[in-house]
Amino acid sequence: MTGSQNRRLHPRKPIELKVEYKRLNTFFADFTRNISKGGTFIKTRNPLGIGTAFVFHLHVPTLEQPIELSGRVKWTIQDGEEKPGEEPGMGIEFVYETEESRLAVHRMVEDLLRESLGPHVATQLQTTGRPTGDETGKK
Repeated sequence: MTGSQNRRLHPRKPIELKVEYKRLNTFFADFTRNISKGGTFIKTRNPLGIGTAFVFHLHVPTLEQPIELSGRVKWTIQDGEEKPGEEPGMGIEFVYETEESRLAVHRMVEDLLRESLGPHVATQLQTTGRPTGDETGKK
């Protein structure tokens, strides 16, 4: 794992969504740990190699059909090498073929943030990367 996940452009939201993908004629079904407009972390004991590009299907509860996305493995945490609080898996950067697909994913992530955190906290996360004290109940 590298420190690159600490330099994210977009705040990540903890959320567990089913992810399905195929690699070398083998199908995998795993779950995300978090998601942002720029990517996601997929929990898996068998991460793909860094730099691997692949297509995956993200199951969003509010949608009838899974979303097909392209991504690239940016970093990994190997099974047995995780630090306290970490899980094995891979950090995925979304790869967009068109501006339209980029905007569609951004809207989907914004909707997930709003549904799970409420509109005020979601707006704070999208603009500042963190909620202010008032939104978390702290003074």
